[in-house]
Formats: sequence, structure tokens, C-alpha cells
Amino acid sequence: MIFLFFPELFEKKNYELRIAGGAVRDLLSGMKPEDVDFATTATPVEMKEMFTSAGVRLINNKGEKHGTITARLHEQNFEITTLRIDVVTDGRHAEVEFTTDWEKDAERRDLTVNSMFLGLPLNGSLEEFDRVTKNVQNLCPKPMTVLTSLLKVKDDVINLDLRLKISKEEKNLGLFIVKHRQDLTKAMGPEPLKPYQDFIMDSREANTNSRICELLKYQGEEHLLREMQQWTVPSFPVSGHDLRKMGISSGKEIGTALQQLRDEWKKSGYHMDKEELLSCLKKLMT
Repeated sequence: MIFLFFPELFEKKNYELRIAGGAVRDLLSGMKPEDVDFATTATPVEMKEMFTSAGVRLINNKGEKHGTITARLHEQNFEITTLRIDVVTDGRHAEVEFTTDWEKDAERRDLTVNSMFLGLPLNGSLEEFDRVTKNVQNLCPKPMTVLTSLLKVKDDVINLDLRLKISKEEKNLGLFIVKHRQDLTKAMGPEPLKPYQDFIMDSREANTNSRICELLKYQGEEHLLREMQQWTVPSFPVSGHDLRKMGISSGKEIGTALQQLRDEWKKSGYHMDKEELLSCLKKLMT
């Protein structure tokens, strides 16, 4: 697998580096790009010096006058092109001038995804992206589910939103996966789905169930995903009215008792019914 060390190299020299063109389209569509091209504020001369110092092989220098350097890394070619503006155009040929202005470069492109750039998080890994794209291959993931594999921390999601103006739900999904992809995982034992069910039951947000399903896709838990899709969120079977019938009248005591019963209900995997819970409460009261 190939680790994107490009961001680190460019960062050290204070050069910006972003994914460009068709690869952005593929990523936003939830697809794995066949080819990934990059755009940068570094000039060809600066890139040659940087790559040579890092021991990266350079090939095919024909594109250099137009701002493109081709780096050979782990048996793959990566084209990195300096931001530029067309000074003189003559059919298919153009004289270019290098720039550090992303908007000026975008202006010379057509008004499609070709004029979009995707910033790279420092130390981002294609290994994680490759793993996730394989996990979700037949699971119909949302594009953001796949794209999040290239984002390391919350700020990466926020920066993506600032640049591409993604929807509120896409942003929240990205933030959710980044936050929980490591700490929310299946349980060992007979109830592997329970941590996800507990999270849904404890949450007050409306879209938690959908986000959990996307997280399961991201994690490659296909079997658990199918279980989750068939699971109906249960309703807590005991009410304050039931407790008043048992002689509990204080609002504070009712609140405490309901929480105790919810904890027992949760431990049971949400299987205990009203009768079992009230019987449990009687034991707690004695």
C-alpha cells in the first residue's frame, strides 16, 4: 500500500498540495479513483529540488514546461502540476504563467468538477482509503463515508466543508465517522451489535441510526450492518404512571427509579418487558 507522504514533504516547504480534477469527482461519488492527480503552489523547479532531496525518482520531463512533474513512487506514477494561468492560447497550445492563487487556476478550467480541488490532510493514508473502498464495495455507502477515510481529524472535515460547501448532513456524517471509527466497535461475545445499539438508545439525535449504519459500512461489518438494518429501536415499556400505581409519588423518586429500570433494561439487551422490570423494581425497593 502507498502512504501519501506528499503532504508532509510539501508542508515542510510551506507549499500547498491538493487532489485535482477527476479524482475529486470520484471521491465525492464514493468511488475509488483510478488515477490521482495533484495540484500545488510549488513550481516545477521547487518540486524537482524537493523530490531529488527526498530520493524520489522523477520521470517524463516533457510536461515540465507546462508545470507538470511526474514522480515515481512504489511502482506508481503521480502527476503534480503547478497552479497556472494561460497567458496566450492558440488552439490546443498555451503559454502559461505559474501562480499560487487557486481561484485563478480554477478560472481557466471549465465550470465542472475539473475546477475543484480537495485538500489533503497531513500524513493521510491511501491504505485506509483502499481498505474502506473494499469494505463498502457492495454496501451502497454514502459518498462521505468513503471520503472520510482520507480525513484524519475533525478539522479536516471542517476544511473540506469550507472548500466544497458540502451539505450539513454530509458534514455531520464525516464528523461522526472521524470521531467514532476507533472507539465504537463491536463487542466480543454473543452480542457484538450491542455497543452500537446502546449508542443509538443513548443518543438524542434523529439521524443516529443512519450514521451507525454508515459507520458499520466503513468498518466492513457487513453481517452486523444487516442485523442493524433489521433491528427496530424498542420503546422503554415503563412509564411514570406505572410507578405511581406502585405508590411512588415523588417526582424525584420516579426519575431515579426510571433511570434504574432503564439501566436494567439496557443490561438485558432491551429484552425485559414491563412486568419483568416492575418485578425488578420491587426487589430494589425491598
